[in-house]
Order: sequence, then structure tokens, then C-alpha cells
Amino acid sequence: MPQSPRSTYGSPSAGDPYLPTSGNSGYAVEHYDIDLDYRVTTNRLVATAVISARANQALERFSLDFAGLVVDRITVAGERPRKVSQTARKLVITPAVPLADGEPFEVVVRYRGSPHPIRSEWGEIGWEELADGVLVASQPSGASSWFPCNDHPSDKATLTLAVACESSYAVVSNGTLVSQATRSGRTRWLFAATEPMATYLATVQIGRYRTLDVLAAPVPTRIHFPPQLARNVATDFERLGEMIDLFSRLFGPYPFETYSVIVTPDELEIPLEAHRIAVFGHNHVDGAHGSDRLIAHELAHQWFGNSLTAGSWRDIWLHEGFACYAEWLWAEASGGATAEQSAREAWDRLEALPKNIEIGDPGPRAMFDDRVYKRGALALHALRQHLGDATFFAALRGYTLAHRWGTVTPQAFAAFVAASGVGEAVDDILRRWVYSRPLPPLTVV
Repeated sequence: MPQSPRSTYGSPSAGDPYLPTSGNSGYAVEHYDIDLDYRVTTNRLVATAVISARANQALERFSLDFAGLVVDRITVAGERPRKVSQTARKLVITPAVPLADGEPFEVVVRYRGSPHPIRSEWGEIGWEELADGVLVASQPSGASSWFPCNDHPSDKATLTLAVACESSYAVVSNGTLVSQATRSGRTRWLFAATEPMATYLATVQIGRYRTLDVLAAPVPTRIHFPPQLARNVATDFERLGEMIDLFSRLFGPYPFETYSVIVTPDELEIPLEAHRIAVFGHNHVDGAHGSDRLIAHELAHQWFGNSLTAGSWRDIWLHEGFACYAEWLWAEASGGATAEQSAREAWDRLEALPKNIEIGDPGPRAMFDDRVYKRGALALHALRQHLGDATFFAALRGYTLAHRWGTVTPQAFAAFVAASGVGEAVDDILRRWVYSRPLPPLTVV
């Protein structure tokens, strides 16, 4: 029986069951060029997004994820579309001339409004007003709260971002600060991220921050913080360089040109990672190293999650398991509990909890369940025990280098570990720890 021709209407989503309405697999974005003119005092935004993409199929129409803002004008390849419709979460665009399979195209969207977070089953995500500033935390699907995009981690793209706002505020965003110019009480900041990144990792942070350069090498590192927290910040982040050195030795070179930390004046439930950036609330800074574990966790995400990004949300253990294990590695290297002790404590806690999820496919509601984090870390510890340190960390370094700035799968990770000649053992360890519900016994070495 002949197959029906492929629809030229594109796909309604990226096909991820965890985010059934997000993304679009009919095209791939290569670059976002976003220009934001924002009024902090009134939360008013006027913006233009230029999206450079390439069709993955013949397209008579396609969609962009976009929520809560008003479109003023759209062009595709310099022409007004034949039709545009906007729903609560999508812009559906019918270009004047259909796009051919493989054809590059450019979409320009001019828009405005009062950006606000998107409601999701994981809470409110995206653009959020602080008491005096802005925080953007979009994991997993909140990027569309402030720019039109293909909002799925399988479609990574480079980013240029300009933000203009009142000059009394500092702006921090992804990439390198290219320029900063002030005129008539407003300052325009221009950033460029030359490495492909997932949309949920794009961020804008606005506040009355002081900036401190804490490292020049091997990775230029800055901390942005409220002036009243200067003493606590200086104490709590004084070992950041040691963490970068440790993880660079174990995981391979730091994957980006810079690293920035923001400490907001507001309290945050948890710290947040973004491309080249980590964000902490004032409650995470106590001047007594009370958040070393969290600082190590967010730093490790630059390798696992930001450089190497899972192409499907069901594989989130590839982000969180590694970041959690990095906490244990830092504790061991800095004179705290050994990784073996941390593993035993985690196993004891997991043993007391229900064994009703498989962390290799936990379901959307359990994506951020602590069992995904801890059991993912235990899987890595089991691999390390089996392979020995030299083989295990050599495999990690090869894995991060081969897939730098790319999209990864559990199969890609397993292949690097199995290259040591223990393929069947690796498959068995991952099957028991990642793809089964019963909690395996912890091997003591």
C-alpha cells in the first residue's frame, strides 16, 4: 500500500510526549537575533525577533511557540505572510510562498506587551518580575513567554540579544557582552552567544547589581549581586575557581568562553541554570559556605545540560544525575564526605521512598523528582566503581568533547563508556539503575 505524502503543514509540536504542544519539527532554527526595549518600572516590552531557520520539509505553513504578547508585524523572507493566526501558545504562519525542503528562511516578528510567566504543571516559568528587576527561568518550556521560538531542547541555535532599559539597572544575559551604550537615561546592552543553545537556557536578568570579576583564567568569571550581600558573596563563592579546575580535570575543559553568577535580592526556591550562567537567591548566600553543594551542582550543568543537552525531556537524568554526582565529587575533593559515603546516604533515602518511577522515563510530573537526581547519580557511581577512576573519567572527557554544544541521548553516553570494552556490563548497570523500578543493592568497594 503506498504511503500518503508527508503533510506540508509541518508538525504541531516537536513530538515530545512530555511537552506535547511545544516545538515544531518541520524546521530547524540556526540563529535568534532578539532586540528588547524594556521598561522595568512598568513591565512594558517592545521587541523584534529575527529568526534564521531552515526547512526540514516542504512547508506551506509552520508555527512558532509564543505566549502572552501581541504581534504587530511578521515577515517571512521579507514578505508579509498570506495568513497569521495566534493562539494562547502558538503563532501559525502561512508564508506568501511555500518553503521548499532544505530552504533557508528568515522570520521577523515585531511584538509588544507585558511579559509574564507561563503556567505549567511545574509551576510558573519564563519571564518573571522581581521586587525590583527581572528574572527569566524557562525550564522546560517558558522561553516563549518573551520571544517567539522553537521551544524544544532538540533544536539548539546561536543567539544575539540586545536589551535596553533604565540605566540604573544592570543587565546580564547569555554569551559575551559585546557593547554597552547609554543615552538619555537608558542603557542598551548587547550580548552574543556563539555556541548553539537550547531556548529554555536563554535568559535575561535585570537588577541593581554590583559586578565583581573573580577569575581571569582559566575561565573569565563574574558575579553580579546586590551591594548589601558583598561580604557573603565573597565568602560563599571564593572556591568557585577550585570547582572549575576540578570539573575541568574530571569532565574535560569548561565548554564556554565565560561563566557568570547572579545573586538576586529576592528569595528563590531553588538555584537555576542557564547557558553560561547560574542564578541564586539571596537565601542561598549565607557567608558560611552553606550552598557549596548547590554552587557545584549549577556549575556542573554547564557541561551536562547546557553544552550537552538531552534531546528529549524523558532523558533529564543525563542532566540532573551528572550534576548531582558532581556535588559528591566536589565534597570528596574538598575534604567532605567521600562519593561512596554520599552514595550510601542517597541509597538509604531512596530505599525509604516509593519505587514507582523509572528514571529513564519518569513521566512529565516526575521530571524534577529528587529520585531522578539521586538515582541518576547512583548509576554513575556504579559505573565508576565497575570501571575504575581512570577509565570512567576518561570516558566522560571523551563524551563531553565529542558532543560539545550538541544534543545527546543515553545511547550516546553508553557508547562512550562501552568503548572501554565492557559494553554488556554498562548496559546491565544502566538497565538496573535507570530503566528499572526496583532499587538495586549498592555495591561496596
